Amino acid sequence: MKIVELIIDEEDELAGIDAISIVESPAIEENFVALNKQKEYKLKTLDEDKRILMGALLVPNKTIYRKEGKEEYYIYFSKETVKKASELFLQKGKQNNATLEHKFDIEGLTLVESWIVEDKDKDKSALYNMDVPVGTWMGAVKVNNEDIWKDFVKTGDVKGFSIEGFFLDREERPKEKIKDKLNEVELETYNDYPESAVNNAKKAIKYKEENGSSCGTPVGWTRASQLANKENISRETIARMASYKRHEGNSEGSYEDGCGPIMYDAWGGKSGVNWAINKLEQIDKEKLSQIQAGVKLLKIKKMLINASKKTNK
Repeated sequence: MKIVELIIDEEDELAGIDAISIVESPAIEENFVALNKQKEYKLKTLDEDKRILMGALLVPNKTIYRKEGKEEYYIYFSKETVKKASELFLQKGKQNNATLEHKFDIEGLTLVESWIVEDKDKDKSALYNMDVPVGTWMGAVKVNNEDIWKDFVKTGDVKGFSIEGFFLDREERPKEKIKDKLNEVELETYNDYPESAVNNAKKAIKYKEENGSSCGTPVGWTRASQLANKENISRETIARMASYKRHEGNSEGSYEDGCGPIMYDAWGGKSGVNWAINKLEQIDKEKLSQIQAGVKLLKIKKMLINASKKTNK
């Protein structure tokens, strides 16, 4: 079974860790990166009064089983990638990004400490009998969400940290990296972007095929191919397209003038980027409604479980 190293594409604005999730069983999902099921990597209650939890966020050189369709293989992160991921998470100000079981965005959780283990015996994690390898990204998270603390942390329903984000395979061409759910639910995708965005991508690809071009990254040209072929794209891809708005100032002129015009068209051009911005807003509004409904269901489920326990006493 092959082993694939995952790396960070620093030219991709969305690359790296996007959020920290608290979960019952840290595990690996299809197209999703998370900690392996190992007792020594579970959460520790560092300070119950202050509601601070500590645990491993990402472990280097740990082979992790993954399955995509019928293909089975292992992935791992080098120490350098783990360190870079921890740095980018803080640099991008994502300390407050948190989810519950990778299903629901939650507020009131903040990464208040972040460090890389350099000496197993002298590291803070050793004080709490956490046997983690050198190079592990450790974190302490403060829980200011009363419901999460009482209904999930105190009850032991969540036992570990898991990370979610976007990486590339070193050995393969860039693939669409998506944040999936634990139960391998198929994520909704979309292809209702305008025909003009399709034509812009085709135009950029044709120019590159006929004249050659060193512009852009494999990610950008993969995106152009998707748009040109009218493929369905995920919410994360749409977010990437929307973020390309920042390059609009370099999009004017001919392809001979520089990389700006051709790469902007590769990402769908103005019509594609503007569609992505509006589509992202629409998707997130729908997602918010689903999250609110989901949290309500979780609370109802918890109430039913508690009621059942009282009845059985």
